[in-house]
Parts: sequence; C-alpha cells; structure tokens
Amino acid sequence: MTQTLLDAVRRHSDAHADALGIAQTPVAGLSTVRATRPSELQYAVNRPLVALVLQGRKRVTMGRESFDFGAGDSLLIAADVPTVSQITRADLAIPYYSFVLELDPAVIEPLAREMRMVQQGPGARISVDPTDAEVADAALRLLRVLDRPAALAVLKDQLVRELHFWLLAGRHGASIRALGVAGSHAQRIGRAVAMIREGYAQPLRVERLAEAAGMSPSSFHHHFRAVTSLSPLQFQKQLRLIEARRMMLSEGIASSHAAYAVGYESIPQFTREYGRVFGVTPARDMKQARSGTNLAA
Repeated sequence: MTQTLLDAVRRHSDAHADALGIAQTPVAGLSTVRATRPSELQYAVNRPLVALVLQGRKRVTMGRESFDFGAGDSLLIAADVPTVSQITRADLAIPYYSFVLELDPAVIEPLAREMRMVQQGPGARISVDPTDAEVADAALRLLRVLDRPAALAVLKDQLVRELHFWLLAGRHGASIRALGVAGSHAQRIGRAVAMIREGYAQPLRVERLAEAAGMSPSSFHHHFRAVTSLSPLQFQKQLRLIEARRMMLSEGIASSHAAYAVGYESIPQFTREYGRVFGVTPARDMKQARSGTNLAA
C-alpha cells in the first residue's frame, strides 16, 4: 500500500509541483511535496496538519524538541506552533515525497462525538509515528479522484472525512481529538489564532483577541502560550517575519519593502527581529540563499 501511495504522490507532484516543490490540489488543505535535494532551513508557524512521508527524510524542530523521520512515518503537528524544518535526504535519483493534509476541526468535532471518543487531557503538539495502514489507504483513494472532476465533486467530502476518521482512530488520535473539543481552550485559542493570521500586518489588539476566545486578557495570555508556545505578540512577529522572508526569497522584494508590507514601521527594528529569528540579517540571508550556501548536507 505504501508503494502504491508513493506512486500516486509521485505522479501528482511531478506534474503539479511549483518552484518550491509544493503541489496543491483541488481539495482545500491537501498538498503533496517533492524535493530533489536537501533543503535550506524552513521556518513556519504551521496550521495543525499531518504529513505522510513516502520517500526521503526530514527533520522538524520545535523549541528544544527535534524529530528525525522518513519513509513510512507520519508527522503530526496538532497546534499552531513555530517549527524549523529541513528535508535532509533527497536527490534527483530518489526525491523526497510527502502527502500533507491540514486538519479540520469542523470535521473532527462531529466525528469524535460519533466515535464516542473521550478527551483525556492535551496530547502532544508534535509527534512522529509509523503511518497506519488505514490512513495510507484513505490517502491513496483521495489522491485517485483528484484528476476525475465528476468523482471528486461527489466523493471529496466523504473521503476527507474518512481520512480524518482513520487519523482519529489511529496512533495520533488523542492529540487530534483535542482540536475538535467544542469550547476547549485549544478550540477557543484557535479562533484568536485565525484572527491573527488574517490580520498579521495590522496592529495587535489583545483585548479583541481575548474577547473572541471568551477569556479575560490574563487567562487568554496563559492559554495562548500553552497552546502555541508563544505569546500573541511573539506569534504575530513570527508570522510577519516568515512572510517577509518568503516575499524576499520567492518574489525578490527588497527587505525594506517586505518589512513595510508585513506591518513594520521601523527598518532597524525589522532587521533586529529578523536576526533574532533567522540568525542573520536580511541582506546576508538573501545573499546566502542566492549562492546556495545555506543548504544543509
């Protein structure tokens, strides 16, 4: 089954991958990834997702925790947390391939109720486990309808729902279940996270975020850090800096223009905070990227 899924991911990725190796699909939140060489360090504040690695290897770090995994493993990110990742094994002969699905709390909540799952406290924010056979099978069947528009229109929702079912029923179930608990701290913080993501370039109004989460400002700060590992302001800064870096790398935008575009009013402040997160100034980072010296072996 894993080989068949690899073949399906390979076909879709080879046909549709963009310059960054990401192949989007008609299914919201579903993509495949292809890489033909080890990547640079990739900084992100991911939405909750599961990534099934079919070939190659990858390393993901959150804070002091590091996860090294490869073909046959699934990575779960069960909260909006900052990560640093790197594809560590890939080449032209044996590229890296993975299947990535963003998890949908709106699908998880009713499923968990129907499955009569009991939440036993917060699960791990990031974990790696062998891919369950049922998850691989459901992923394969979803990929098989991507190029059949009539079938996709009819079957998409139930195939996505089935894939979430097997994820809930499998090794990652406890952590995923927390995303769908109505009124839970994770779900309420998720509303605030969505607001920050949508307006990351705008001034941060913590009182408004706390109100959206149904919490007092002090309680909101506490639970926001517990879920994301960051304060609301740190979370916004990460989003701003990551987006600015993407604009400079992918679109060739000057660092000053990127800084203003993501909401900074001071270039020196942008440069200082960029250095704290990425370890180099924007100018040096772009120079290294162009020369390829920041690719890891």
